[in-house]
Amino acid sequence: MSNEFRVMTSGAFTAAYKALMPQLERLTGKTVVTVTTSIGTGDTSIPNRLKRGELTDLVIVADPVLRQFITDGLVQADAATVIARSMIGFAVRAGAPDPQIRTAEDLKRALLAAKAIGYSASESGKYFTGELVQRLGIADQVLPKSRLIGGGERVGAVIARGELDFGFQQISELLPVQGIAHITPLPPELQKVSQFTAGIAKTSSDPALAAKVIAFLASPANAETLRSTGLEPV
Repeated sequence: MSNEFRVMTSGAFTAAYKALMPQLERLTGKTVVTVTTSIGTGDTSIPNRLKRGELTDLVIVADPVLRQFITDGLVQADAATVIARSMIGFAVRAGAPDPQIRTAEDLKRALLAAKAIGYSASESGKYFTGELVQRLGIADQVLPKSRLIGGGERVGAVIARGELDFGFQQISELLPVQGIAHITPLPPELQKVSQFTAGIAKTSSDPALAAKVIAFLASPANAETLRSTGLEPV
């Protein structure tokens, strides 16, 4: 039996996972190894690592993605459990004024005024490009000046470098980034709440232990940790 417990987690759950890592190591009695935190499409992304058969025990991603992994035979169907909810937010560079976005009209005005907008390769990015700007009626004006941030890099990091003046990602992925400010949820009428689900990889060396970890992550005892990292407990 391996002395490692291997985890692939999307960026949205990464901060909470890292905060809980000492408890995970005590629970498993093993060294917890973070295999990747990138959902994306590159060679090192979670989907491609799983398709290559890389050894891992636990997979934590947005619920529709995990369900697809189950369909594809990459994750076991039993024990899959929703462990957190996540909202989409936006941010600007530190030092920039608060864009004062409280309503859909506020957001529409800010996006039309922005020169460079960033979005992620995960659920928030799919929502931004595939639904949000269409609902606002500004897709033709906004998408040409919008940029996909891939390769596991966070949108906030690109904002902080000054390459973007506006960006979208899950709030839990924006909060840990230095150099950005005014991290704000989307207006309620435009918000999309995603569920994040943990499942046991088909390559797990200890499925029973992985199931125990999933039960721990879903425990009400961890609710405050989830909230402090920008997530909502289920």
